[in-house]
Parts: sequence; C-alpha cells; structure tokens
Amino acid sequence: DAAEVVFARTLDDQPVSHPPMLCARPDSSNVAFMTVVDDTYTGHVESQTAARRTLPGVSIIKMSVGPMDNNAYLLTCAKTGESLLIDAANDPALLVDLVAEQAPKLELIVTTHQHMDHWLALEAVAESTGAPTAAHPLDADALPVKPARLLAGGEVLEVGDLTFDVIHLRGHTPGSVALALRPAGERTAVQLFTGDCLFPGGPGRTTTPEEFDSLMTGLETRVFDVYGDDTVVYPGHGDDTALGEERPRLAEWRDRGW
Repeated sequence: DAAEVVFARTLDDQPVSHPPMLCARPDSSNVAFMTVVDDTYTGHVESQTAARRTLPGVSIIKMSVGPMDNNAYLLTCAKTGESLLIDAANDPALLVDLVAEQAPKLELIVTTHQHMDHWLALEAVAESTGAPTAAHPLDADALPVKPARLLAGGEVLEVGDLTFDVIHLRGHTPGSVALALRPAGERTAVQLFTGDCLFPGGPGRTTTPEEFDSLMTGLETRVFDVYGDDTVVYPGHGDDTALGEERPRLAEWRDRGW
C-alpha cells in the first residue's frame, strides 16, 4: 500500500471523521484514530487529513488543520532526514503525532506570521519535539513561544541539504515571511511557501491602501520578478497554485485594490 498511516486525534480527544482506515491507539485508553497520509498529491487536502508530495531530494507533507482550513507543511530532506515544519497552526495532537511518525529529526518550526490561526499548536509542538522556533522580529512578540531564531528578508535558511530563501513581505502583517525552497539536482522548480501573502486569485488580506500597496509591491519585486512561472505556491489556506497561473492577474489585482 502506497499510503502511510499516522496516529491522529482532535484536541479534545473526540473522534474525527476520516476515510477509510480507523483503529484505536493501542497505548491509550482514549479513543483515537489513524489518518492516512495520501501519496497521491493534488495540492488539495480535506480538513484534518494530509497528503505527501515526493520530489527529488525532499518530501512535502501538507496537512489541513483547524476550522479555518490552515495548512501546515512538513518538509523532510531525503538525504539527512532532517525536517522543517512551517506553521504549527492548529489541532496540536494531530501535528504532534504527524511529526512523531514522519519527522523524528525536526530541526526547526517556522511561523509565517503573527495571526493566531497560524500558531495555535506552536507551543504544544515545540514542547513535544524540543525543536527551536523561528519568525520575523516584527511579528515575534505576538507568538506564544519566543523564537530561538529571528528571520530577516534576504537571508538563507538551511535544513539538511534543503536551502530556503527567506522573503519578507510586509502588508498582511508587518513581519510576514515566505520561504522559497531552491531547486537542487533534478528538482528544477522552486517550491514557495507563502503563508497568507499569496493565494490562488490574489494577495492576502490587507486593511488599508498602504498595506495593500506594500504587499503588492513586495510580491511583484521579491516574488514575481525573481522566480519563474513553474514555481509552485503553497499558501497558508486552501489549494496550491503556481506563479505562472497568477502572473497574468497582477494588473487586475492592482486595479481592484485587494
């Protein structure tokens, strides 16, 4: 069977609805279930499920957590087994179990920005794994765990043999960051994790014209002007997209103002 299973349960230990493999956790008196990590990756995941994309040198597990369909991303270097978690967003028991089963060498947890729905599981996952956390300094004070590492736009982040560009995109929040996994070997396309700064169909939410202009300018100059159309975009909510899909709409986004 191509699918791997990981144990999962909801925060309040209530049963969750998953297809089709269900069984009790053998070492617990609480009712618990298993959820499939689907190896048929489409870019879409249903609530409280996970899917794995396997690329040369890296595996990417995308899990949807919480009532706002937040995406948590677990990236593992194929050579070293070292992993990075992007946004410990919600459903802490699900994420703790996912990491325990799939990423025993978790090296870092990055929080893309300060909004609560992106860090509700951060304290639990950090405590369970002992992994250090990282965020941009402009958003760090709002987080429940003081970051061990402060990220700056333009710096490079390395996890195993994986190399990420850190991109600071002010607008959705002052300290939002995106991470661009650089190509390596047979992996020729950039894998871009955008938090709430870029989605299929437009930029993330802003509340003033100044914030919108800042975010759009950052996206234009630091993302679309730098990375190619084959760049895969993994947003903080919902389905994946690609820069080539979104590039023709930049002028439309500017004109509509959101």
